[in-house]
Amino acid sequence: MPDETYISIKSFASGQFKDKGSRFIGLVYPVRTEDEVKTIVADIKKKYHDATHHCFAFIVGFDNQQIARCNDDGEPSSTAGKPILGQIVSHQLQNILLVVVRYFGGTKLGVSGLINAYRECAKITIDKAEKVEMQRKMSADITFDYQHTNAVMQLLKNLAADIKENSWENDRMKIFFYINRGFTATLTEQIQSLKDVEIVWKEEV
Repeated sequence: MPDETYISIKSFASGQFKDKGSRFIGLVYPVRTEDEVKTIVADIKKKYHDATHHCFAFIVGFDNQQIARCNDDGEPSSTAGKPILGQIVSHQLQNILLVVVRYFGGTKLGVSGLINAYRECAKITIDKAEKVEMQRKMSADITFDYQHTNAVMQLLKNLAADIKENSWENDRMKIFFYINRGFTATLTEQIQSLKDVEIVWKEEV
């Protein structure tokens, strides 16, 4: 069975590195989906619109659904995104986005200089972040008749489910929630005692 926990960061952190006039600003975020990554990167490009490059790498998901990507944003191939990703991997972090914004200082650093600069900025930034052990979670929809509301809500509470939204659908309540991956079998078993309660597991987040 895969590990039920992983190491990420508690919250946003930043760091800086300078070399031959160029300034590198590292920004690291906890993320769960590629859509989050796209939104954050777009916001960074707006905020640091006057920067020369906005290079990044991220890892989200697990096992055969894991996505790990990097982007050089105009720097020579593999001189920026790859060393940033390398630091995420070497620190054994998951569900992480790390962006390094560069302001060119007028002196070219060369291939080895760029690799070193992006690697060092990524390392400094990660070192600034507070590491935390996280539970792997699954998302799901649970649908039930009104009469089962109290029972279902108690089950979700007992298993520390994180309810994200609820709605009415064809006179039935529908709740979308996250739950620790290790509790999925327990919840599935417990709802079998309730008539017409359906649960659909979606994806790991």
